[in-house]
Amino acid sequence: MKQKGYNTTIKLVYAATSLALCLILPFLTGQIPKIGNMLSPIHIPVLLCGFLCGWPYGFAVGILAAPLRTLVFGMPPFPNWLFMCFEMAVYGLLTGLLYKLLPKKNIYIYINLIVSMLAGRIVWGAARFALMGLTNTSFSFKLFLSIGFVEALPGIICQIILIPIIVMTFKKANLMPAAKK
Repeated sequence: MKQKGYNTTIKLVYAATSLALCLILPFLTGQIPKIGNMLSPIHIPVLLCGFLCGWPYGFAVGILAAPLRTLVFGMPPFPNWLFMCFEMAVYGLLTGLLYKLLPKKNIYIYINLIVSMLAGRIVWGAARFALMGLTNTSFSFKLFLSIGFVEALPGIICQIILIPIIVMTFKKANLMPAAKK
């Protein structure tokens, strides 16, 4: 019983740290909005939270990060934070679920991450399309591919490099509460 309470505490600490990083990391690129949009630093802690803490925590951090950052710092502006909520909730949900379901070999960390990132981007595009009346703009498939993948390529590459290294380091150090029963 002590182990279960300990794991819950560690998961809460990791999730709170992830949420704090969601608030802070965008300041690293915030002075140059074009770079910030390309690197999407707010996504990194959400993706990590799903791996480290499991899907409920990853989902919660994903849903809370963008609106909380908007309330505290005024960025990202409405309605962008709304689209990001859907996207990042999927990131946290899927990385947590897939990490639980897939074999614990390192290659599956990459598979999990890529599937979760693709699904999150698709949900972001669907939310943006469904709610385009909020922005009084059109949202085409070409625009979806351009914003969601082409312009975001540096961030996608950064996430595919950094996140597996961090997850494997935590795994090797036996600091993965999501993997413990």
